[in-house]
Amino acid sequence: MLKESLRMSWQNIKSNKMRTFLTTLGIIIGVAAIITLITTVEGATNEITSQFTELGAGKVSISVSGTALKRGLSDEDIQRISEIDNISGVDPTVSYTQHVAGDGSLCEDVTVEGRSAAYFSDSDLIGMGRPLTPMDMDRNSRVCVIDSKLHQNLFPNEDPIGKEIIISGLTFRIVGMLSDASDDDVMSAMSAMMGGDSNGKAIIPYQTALRLTRSNSVTSLTLYLQDTNLSDETISEVESVLNAAFNYRDNAYQVINLDSLLDTMNTMTGMMTTMLAGIASIALLVGGIGIMNMMLVSVSERTMEIGLRKALGAKPSLIQTQFLIESVMLSLIGGLAGIVIGILLSMLIAGWIGMDFTLSTSAITLAFTFSATVGILFGWAPARKASRLNPIDALRSM
Repeated sequence: MLKESLRMSWQNIKSNKMRTFLTTLGIIIGVAAIITLITTVEGATNEITSQFTELGAGKVSISVSGTALKRGLSDEDIQRISEIDNISGVDPTVSYTQHVAGDGSLCEDVTVEGRSAAYFSDSDLIGMGRPLTPMDMDRNSRVCVIDSKLHQNLFPNEDPIGKEIIISGLTFRIVGMLSDASDDDVMSAMSAMMGGDSNGKAIIPYQTALRLTRSNSVTSLTLYLQDTNLSDETISEVESVLNAAFNYRDNAYQVINLDSLLDTMNTMTGMMTTMLAGIASIALLVGGIGIMNMMLVSVSERTMEIGLRKALGAKPSLIQTQFLIESVMLSLIGGLAGIVIGILLSMLIAGWIGMDFTLSTSAITLAFTFSATVGILFGWAPARKASRLNPIDALRSM
């Protein structure tokens, strides 16, 4: 009997193609919207998260505003921080803008950064040559690492390794060049988006940068952690050193745990995904109302058929099952069509905005389950109405 109910439901759906299409249109739009929105948001979130992970995984950033008596961190303060357990490296940062000359050319507004050897712990940073080493720091060597932009501005179509450039009146020898896909280039892109303008970057030992800027203290520091699970304990120890260094003055420094920022961002994007899915689900509810309306019309049109079947001995539960099956089939047809359209739209949007397309199985499962549920919920009332028809009243309408 179940097979016969499926066959009769399918025949009724095929016999009213236009009405079936209009009825399932709401389901198609709702499912396609859910899949497109969730897939696109998850893809963008994964793209942003991967960038933040590369920039901030296992890192703690310290920004020092200082006090009237102490403007920044001294070498002794940095040494005490570096001796804390779980800190694998300390990278003081000194940054300023300067004109840079090389090979008879002058490049204005170049970002000069003073860094330590710990900054180059990520081997992917260097695309050519070598990074700055602890020996370069100890000897205060006049060596530097440049990016591809400064390379093209000063030494186009030439190997920059071994070339010399002049920064703030001092000659520096180029020992390495940053890779195009380095974190450094990511930061440069973010700086450009925020309105920054630079004709390239040169990285020199931070002690040398302090001398060139006539400073004896550091106001920016990045810490590299060995175990991110111990970040809270490590930050507490770092704050103890900083409090002692600034005599426990308020607002003398700020500690930013980039892993915590990543967790906050993931929470926010999760809430956004849920909100967008909820908004798109409204279309499914509208589609469910359409299905219920069509099924009520179908019950009215098939009153004689229902009365005849009841007169021949059909049980109310069987009639109710048939109409419920028809409602679910309509919903699933719309759901499958919406899934195909949603996947195609997601692929087009991913290609348009230049991100990798990743099929969201959770979005497909959610949309398909929701569409089937809508068919059951909104098909229940018409099916129950059909099963409760009085066969005598139904046959009188003949």
